[in-house]
Amino acid sequence: MVEHVYRRAARAQVDAVLVATDDQRIVDVVEGFGGMAFMTSALHPSGTDRLAELARDLPCGIVVNVQGDEPLLDPRAIDALVAPLRADANVVMTTLSRPPADDEDLASPHLVKVVADRRGRALYFSRALIPFPRSGDGAQPRVHVGLYAYRRTTLLALAGLPPSPLEQAESLEQLRALEHGIPITVVETGYASLAVDTPHDLDRARRTVHAP
Repeated sequence: MVEHVYRRAARAQVDAVLVATDDQRIVDVVEGFGGMAFMTSALHPSGTDRLAELARDLPCGIVVNVQGDEPLLDPRAIDALVAPLRADANVVMTTLSRPPADDEDLASPHLVKVVADRRGRALYFSRALIPFPRSGDGAQPRVHVGLYAYRRTTLLALAGLPPSPLEQAESLEQLRALEHGIPITVVETGYASLAVDTPHDLDRARRTVHAP
């Protein structure tokens, strides 16, 4: 799976693709197909903290966080994610959202939902259905796509903050940023992806990857 993610990410407009992990087996696999991987501490509470350890020594201005469980990642999604950071110096962190594919998307606690304000900044992320369609009118729910891009300085500052109550309650690390007042710009996209969180997801990913 990590090779699929790596090769797709490398097709985006990025300078380099690196894998941060605390598992030597993953390092061996990545180096085996010619990629670059780095061992990090096993004590990090989230992927953000793991990424920050690696980013401290990187001579870059923008860092993109791609999860290793996104084998169907569209490289254009990464380009869309980074575009606001390149266009506006006031944007410090971005993520993506997409329309729900069906009611199963909205009901699944494995698929996070997001709501944003009129400027496109995230108001909240939740595993529950938000906004709740009480009247059937108004804003429609959107599914969060778990990719992030940060100013390097923002990433390091975020990793230096303690886990927050909402982050711990929902088990969503991006809530740490919101609770500490770090704005997250949400880029609306139609690029679908499939995070592999369950055996059912894995079966779907395998069928898609090997489809004729």
